[in-house]
Amino acid sequence: MTGTIAFQGEPGAYSHQACLDARPDMTPMPCRTFEDVIEAARSGAADLAMLPVENTTYGRVADIHRMLPASGLHIIDEAFVRVHISLMAAPGVTLDQVEVVRAHPVLIPQCADFLAKNNIRGESAVDSAGAALELAESGARNQAVLASDLAAATYGLNILARHIEDQDHNTTRFLIMSREMDMRRRGSSGMMTSFVFRVRNIPAALYKAMGGFATNGINMTKLESYMVGGNFTATQFYADIEGHPEDEHVVRAMEELEYFTDYLKILGTYPADPRRH
Repeated sequence: MTGTIAFQGEPGAYSHQACLDARPDMTPMPCRTFEDVIEAARSGAADLAMLPVENTTYGRVADIHRMLPASGLHIIDEAFVRVHISLMAAPGVTLDQVEVVRAHPVLIPQCADFLAKNNIRGESAVDSAGAALELAESGARNQAVLASDLAAATYGLNILARHIEDQDHNTTRFLIMSREMDMRRRGSSGMMTSFVFRVRNIPAALYKAMGGFATNGINMTKLESYMVGGNFTATQFYADIEGHPEDEHVVRAMEELEYFTDYLKILGTYPADPRRH
């Protein structure tokens, strides 16, 4: 499809790379915050939204799961993006000139071995692509940035060392959101369904609610809890399962879940990314 897909961050951000990889025929639209991304898609300023939800190295992306139920958007796809981290500097700068490197706080620890070996001090930035833009504008000779290869190409920086992350499995999972739910069975790697729910205030409610998924042989790939409404007793759960809501075994499991909940909302049904397996 053609159109616009919104992402959080400056051009060159990993979310920008996710847009190019997953929707190469769409125009990426940078936004300042995750809330701005959601509003762009909800208002029609963008056709889709690209939101990161978790990373294999640093875990869940803060607050995203809280935003999804009230976003007015639906998950229509997932995308797994390998996070390669490169060290980049202004043209003409050499590695031995670099004293400090700026990046989003989650990137610096992921390159700890390389930075220690080269005696480079890490300094936090709001986002790595933004730090690349600032470096391109300042031309500082003793600074470098940790960011994507796309950021280096976007801002005319030279890559001094490519793909220096300590772990070779660093991957971020993104969700692609739309104003319209898409219930079609599609893709070649099976279907995923995401939903949120709150259990009734009865003993062992969560245990009983989950029983339907076990007895019906459904693989639940994610179950996370978080408080809602500032209330320590009001806990909401986010879950991902393998399957489609119209599958017979999923229907049975969801009926059993619904019996033990006072709130249940499906956020989307979408094809599993082949890289999931």
